[in-house]
Amino acid sequence: MVDTNKVIITCAVTGSIHTPTMSPHLPITPDEITDASIGAWEAGASIIHLHARNPEDGSPTPDPDVFMEFLPRVKQATDAVVNISTGGGHGMTVQQRLEAAVKASPEMTSLNMGSMNFGLFPILDKMSDFQHDWEPKYLENSRDFIFRNTFKDIEYILKELGEGHGTRFEFECYDIGHLYTLAHFLDRGLVKPPLFVQSIFGILGGIGADEENLMHARRIANKLFGDDYQWSVLAAGRHQMNFVTMAAMLGGNVRVGLEDSLYIGKGKLAESNKDQVAKIRRIIEDLSLEVASPEEAREMLGLKGGDLVQF
Repeated sequence: MVDTNKVIITCAVTGSIHTPTMSPHLPITPDEITDASIGAWEAGASIIHLHARNPEDGSPTPDPDVFMEFLPRVKQATDAVVNISTGGGHGMTVQQRLEAAVKASPEMTSLNMGSMNFGLFPILDKMSDFQHDWEPKYLENSRDFIFRNTFKDIEYILKELGEGHGTRFEFECYDIGHLYTLAHFLDRGLVKPPLFVQSIFGILGGIGADEENLMHARRIANKLFGDDYQWSVLAAGRHQMNFVTMAAMLGGNVRVGLEDSLYIGKGKLAESNKDQVAKIRRIIEDLSLEVASPEEAREMLGLKGGDLVQF
């Protein structure tokens, strides 16, 4: 918890949760993901969190070749920190989830800190007609799916990317127990400060989007990590802006983007990632806080620098 009033904005531009039918504004193709990333950076995002999708039907893909259709372009057009997902999509093996990151050797990747149920199937109650056959099957499969992140998996990722590539991590914590798992790896010396702890609220199977849980997560993280971490918050769907605003007020950093919520306000779809970044930036500045630049984010998180990646 570095003593600073700078707020890092992360933008997760597409993810692997939402499907194309849910919003016409969800970036699918490499061109769309590139444009969305550049727009988010222009609006004030220091970190761009990236998944890849099959350009033909929008399904999540771990294919490094698809990632390489947009990673170099994002790097050339911005000075943003590029953060590659290692969460992938439902059904991918850990090795598949790491393929793009191993090839790209990025400054940062996500790292989920525990196995969990990850329920997307309630979306089926709200929708009936889909553009692609894979969409309803993908959502239904989450009813009987465990998002695997065992201790062995985490050790493998820390060794492969952390030791092998000097990559640092956005530690995604969907529950309080995940914070204790991270503390375990810190005690073993397998992760080193400053930690970037992303508390996640509102995913079915993880901790709920309640204010009490937000405060509790902050207290426990402070207890476990003291001055050795930067805290960030994301919340799913309608909880997004409320929760990230509270995080900023509590001295934390924020994450927005169409991966986490398709909306900009009640009942109104966000037309771009850029719009969500611009909105939270206005809120942050109205709170008399400052938005961190990419270089300031690199310093706060101890990153290796954009010149040492392989894309």
